[in-house]
Amino acid sequence: MKNLSLVSNSPAGFSDDEIFAVIEKSLSDRRDSLKKILILPPDITRFHSGAGIITQYIYQLLHDTCEIDILPALGTHTPMTEDECSLMYGDIPYERFIAHNWRTDIVKLGEVPAEFVSEVSEGLVNEAFDVEVNKLIMDPSYDLILSIGQVVPHEVVGMANYSKNVFVGCGGSNMINSSHMLGAFYGLERLMGKDHSPVRKVFDYAESNFIKDLPLTYILTVMAPYEDKQGMYGIFIGRERKYFEQAVELSRQKNIIFTDEPYKKVVVYLDEQEFRSTWLGNKAVYRTRMAIADDGDLIVLAPGVNKFGEDEEIDALIRKYGYVGRLNILKLVEEHDDLKNNLSAAAHLIHGSSDSRFRITYCTKHLTKEEVESVGFNYIPYDDAVKLYNLETLTDGMNTLESGEEIFYISNPALGLWQRK
Repeated sequence: MKNLSLVSNSPAGFSDDEIFAVIEKSLSDRRDSLKKILILPPDITRFHSGAGIITQYIYQLLHDTCEIDILPALGTHTPMTEDECSLMYGDIPYERFIAHNWRTDIVKLGEVPAEFVSEVSEGLVNEAFDVEVNKLIMDPSYDLILSIGQVVPHEVVGMANYSKNVFVGCGGSNMINSSHMLGAFYGLERLMGKDHSPVRKVFDYAESNFIKDLPLTYILTVMAPYEDKQGMYGIFIGRERKYFEQAVELSRQKNIIFTDEPYKKVVVYLDEQEFRSTWLGNKAVYRTRMAIADDGDLIVLAPGVNKFGEDEEIDALIRKYGYVGRLNILKLVEEHDDLKNNLSAAAHLIHGSSDSRFRITYCTKHLTKEEVESVGFNYIPYDDAVKLYNLETLTDGMNTLESGEEIFYISNPALGLWQRK
């Protein structure tokens, strides 16, 4: 494939025709020779990543002459339904999609040494990490593997995508658990929006030592809000790390929003097509925590949230232990084997707590007051909340309500990181 780095100067980002032309140009040198490819796009929880339309265009260009398998990078998420695949990927036949199972479908390639992990984590973690990927990724019958996804600030790795899509999205339980806990130990405030985090250095080690010979190319997008939708402002295609670094630089310009003063009340809306669990919906917490004042409020409008974890076992752990704060979770990990054996769940519980610095209120339709409060959040029924915070009149940024109260509104927390200067 041809390597490309393209940034749009249009206020609305690239048009669909421009995106199609970019993909066509990138594939032009190999289009006639490809016989079988594997695509690793994000799942429905990254609906606004721009990866859906790119996957559609690749399929349109190649499916007449090339066998195409699509392995959504689920990580621990619930497999996509046929309706979800249709919504995100258009008319690609459902039988082309393969569900990744992070517990059973993996093969171990090696280990990131304990000494390396200890060095990059400043001694916080001193254990080796297993490098596991879905066995299809190592299938030699594929002429090309395309990893597609959005570069955006992330609470575990600093900036999402690139090799994370392979080692976590299509990875095994050890890497998922260990990397999440490493990020939690290091501290998400220290790494969000940054490239060279300890977790990213682990992924870089694994990329260069275990999969460097794969026919793998990354297609990276940078998205940002424009009016009432999202625009694609960057497309970076290539295997070398420099393409990821270019995407990081653009994402930091487009996706990090600085504020002079902390906000007393932040209201976040979670699109019900994208956010159906607090595992995903707590992006409302991760992405805003550095902009919320002490003793402030975070109101999460979550019409689609109907569970806590995407995985049944993790859902049970969240219900059992709750979002009780970093120090409490670290203590519980030492005392309880079920949490110790599911470190990604423990890390999530750390990330989803405000550590009593500000209040978090979930406004749901499908979870009861008792369920929401049992995990440590406050509760308002969704229908009551939208009477207080009218979605038809709110716009992204500062709003003054009819009551005179000022709030900061965010329509999609997945697209940014908000923090004090």
